Amino acid sequence: MSIKVENLTKIYGSQKAVNDVSFSIKSGEIVGFLGPNGAGKSTTMKILTGFISPTSGKAFVNEKSVATEKLQIQKEIGYLPEHNPLYLEMYVREYLQFCGRVHKIEKKRIEEVITLTGLTLEAHKKIEQLSKGYRQRVGLAAALLHNPEVLILDEPTTGLDPNQLVEIRELIKEIGKTKTILLSTHIMQEVEAVCDRVIIIHKGKLVADQKLKDLREENQQIIQVEFDYKIENVALQKLPNLNKIENPTGSFFYELSFNTQKDMRSEVFDFAQEKGLKILQMNQKLKNLEDLFREATTEKTPTNKA
Repeated sequence: MSIKVENLTKIYGSQKAVNDVSFSIKSGEIVGFLGPNGAGKSTTMKILTGFISPTSGKAFVNEKSVATEKLQIQKEIGYLPEHNPLYLEMYVREYLQFCGRVHKIEKKRIEEVITLTGLTLEAHKKIEQLSKGYRQRVGLAAALLHNPEVLILDEPTTGLDPNQLVEIRELIKEIGKTKTILLSTHIMQEVEAVCDRVIIIHKGKLVADQKLKDLREENQQIIQVEFDYKIENVALQKLPNLNKIENPTGSFFYELSFNTQKDMRSEVFDFAQEKGLKILQMNQKLKNLEDLFREATTEKTPTNKA
């Protein structure tokens, strides 16, 4: 395993920022690390990089313990923190040469990374002259200089415009062909575009761990329907293959989740006719990562079946 954490816990005062979290990531995987603000993502990443120590539990990178082999692990990890720390007054190539000296990197490797990250035309500029997108490229370049086996990226696309998002996304996908990547982000489309798998934490606890391929293949669909008046859940529960009812606004609008590949709109239409209801609108959507995230991070309330 490239990354493995066992019963990881980090306590600040009376708050458990990370609460008994366990997961592992195989070599070559690109894994999205999701959660609301304050869920414990950055804390977990800082533990993996050796920046902070856990209160309890264990963390391993390339089968080396973060507790006992921190310096060796830091040689094998490339880390881009959420707030990309750059010396803005330095030139791009100058900054990368400075970083390279820490790892005793040859100049040839510095030029390779400049090319890889698309910085060739910007290498002679001061970092303060660069756009946010190119500053992120400089941070990625610095993380890649020593050719690490594992990359840990904390919100690498924060503040980027749509064009910059696509550029950085494609760069991460290209890098991920030869690296293991743990990627923290709030952007669902980003995870769906580049990741093989998603791990979700909420209030410090792991609440979901799923391959995106499996999520896409799940036999789940959601029918969004609005009737002309309110109907009780107990009547809706007679629909075949129904596993969840949501009435988010308390109005006549319902989200009905079905566990089947069959298109259930005809069943909902027949149900409405049988009950003398008019359908004001009806849409079908397949379950996606946004739905999984919402289910995993929303406090559950009892469903009224009466």
